[in-house]
Amino acid sequence: MNNFRGSYKNIDDVSFLVTQIEPQLTDIKTKEANIRNGIHYSEMISPEYEPTSEYLEVFYKALEVNKSRVARDVLSLSNQIKNYNKPILVSLLRAGTPIGVLIKQSLKAVFDIDAPHYSISIIRDRGIDINALNYIIDKYPNSRLIFIDGWTGKGVIKRELDTFISKYNKKFNQNISSELFVLSDIAGVADFSGGYDDYLIPSSALNSTVSGLVSRSILSDKYIKDKEFHGVKFYKEYLSSDVSNFYIDTVMKEVLNQGIDNISPIFQRDEVVVTKMREYIRYIQDRFNISNINYIKPGIGETTRVLLRRDPYLILLQDIEDISISHIIKLAHEKSIRLIEEKNLPYKTVGIIKE
Repeated sequence: MNNFRGSYKNIDDVSFLVTQIEPQLTDIKTKEANIRNGIHYSEMISPEYEPTSEYLEVFYKALEVNKSRVARDVLSLSNQIKNYNKPILVSLLRAGTPIGVLIKQSLKAVFDIDAPHYSISIIRDRGIDINALNYIIDKYPNSRLIFIDGWTGKGVIKRELDTFISKYNKKFNQNISSELFVLSDIAGVADFSGGYDDYLIPSSALNSTVSGLVSRSILSDKYIKDKEFHGVKFYKEYLSSDVSNFYIDTVMKEVLNQGIDNISPIFQRDEVVVTKMREYIRYIQDRFNISNINYIKPGIGETTRVLLRRDPYLILLQDIEDISISHIIKLAHEKSIRLIEEKNLPYKTVGIIKE
């Protein structure tokens, strides 16, 4: 296994347990049609949006506004993780990777804990990359795995994680925890988070260029053999637009400024928040006649991702003047996607894909 760290500069920032491939790219319209015809989204990948200089300016502004909040939440999570014996950080590709790097560096700088950090694939309806998970468990048999993601939307990945780990434990007689650590938990399902607010995590505004130039994971027999890790494309052609290390360095300055004296309380799973999300999803399904909840993307992070990777036809906005969603408005205008402002929206934004 080679120590592939993407574009991250420090050799121990992260090890991606992935297979580097050069996949055939599928345009977004074709991908949407294929998904509707039953082809799983993980078998295809579209060309990535390379941020324009104007869009990068939006990212830089978002980072300036929210870096303190991100640092606060990273410190809260790190403060919880420091209590575990031999923690091994396992970030979920791809949104979890920058957060995992931040927690890795924070544990070392603030708590003097040197925790290994791996990034592995998890795919809706397909589970975790079992070869990657086996690799970590074989290497660290008596350690505590810490699963990290950026945020929750509807809570689908948390359910995927719980289901997979439960089956894995039974099959291999293991006792791995499926606890999930995230910055923002609008679904209320994460075991530990910085809170339930729908706020702009700056890394959610970009794709590979804030995640070590690594694509989302790909799982197809065309590229991946049985014993291989899930696949990714390494976007070396986007090196000039890469802000992965800039993002880490900027937030880490805030982490060190806040330090151990400014650690906020940790938030845990909340059934009231969970119920609120479920009721809202049902309401949106009825309102727009959507049978598949995967076509509903609540929250800033999920709405941004659907704009960057999918083909939504409608975006609901809580406040069109809110600076934290200016990148969403810019992307929607570029793609001629309809925007509707609803002041009573329970989240900052909701993206909807036409069924």
